[in-house]
Amino acid sequence: MSLTEGIREVVPPQGSGRVTKSGNDTVQDAIIELILSRQLKPGDLLPNERELVEELAVGRNSVREAIKSLQALGIVTIRHGSGTYVASGSLDPLVGLLSFLSRISLFTDGRDANELVQVREALEVELIPGAVGKTRPDDLARLRECVEEMEARARVGQPFTDLDMTFHAALYAPLGNRLLSELLRSFWLAYSSIADAVSDQDIDLVRTAADHRRIYDLVAKSDGAGAAEAIREHFDGIRARMRTIDGTYNV
Repeated sequence: MSLTEGIREVVPPQGSGRVTKSGNDTVQDAIIELILSRQLKPGDLLPNERELVEELAVGRNSVREAIKSLQALGIVTIRHGSGTYVASGSLDPLVGLLSFLSRISLFTDGRDANELVQVREALEVELIPGAVGKTRPDDLARLRECVEEMEARARVGQPFTDLDMTFHAALYAPLGNRLLSELLRSFWLAYSSIADAVSDQDIDLVRTAADHRRIYDLVAKSDGAGAAEAIREHFDGIRARMRTIDGTYNV
């Protein structure tokens, strides 16, 4: 299964929330439709189990299983002793799927891992010019702090995975797009699960810090095109590092 084959968009059915006897609508979809039709917002309480059973005309076990599935998808959250609420929204379930598909692909042709890096690169390269145009002095200060700490750790051979994620998040924070930030975070976390397969001695910490220094310098100069090119080259390094995971893996 490829990465693109493994991700499916869930589109709830239109119409009544009641589950039809034909079985074409699932209880899970019906609950989603109920949330939408009642215009419930994140943090709002859903009807209790008994009410859902009556509303949807299904069995209690079906409702329980559907709620568990929706919780796993991050659509609802269960507070024991309180009830089930509409979740605030998170792409954390996507991280698990992306990580699994990418890591298991390393045992074969590495296609999914390669696609993950390609998608992340495409997003970052496309978005960086716009982000550079909106970068403020306080954004630059955060980026500079990350780079300086990366360089300090690199000098003593200490990894800086946490700073890497913070840096890339800060790059695109000026765009003010929460969903985008969540998506980039999901791709970064999924990639980091692959990178964990590389031993520390395979990572050139000094070069990695230098890559981020170059990106920062170009952002500081308001050079969006230059920053995009620097990010492309940074991803070239990521692909080279991924090749060390499995000699049969052609990125």
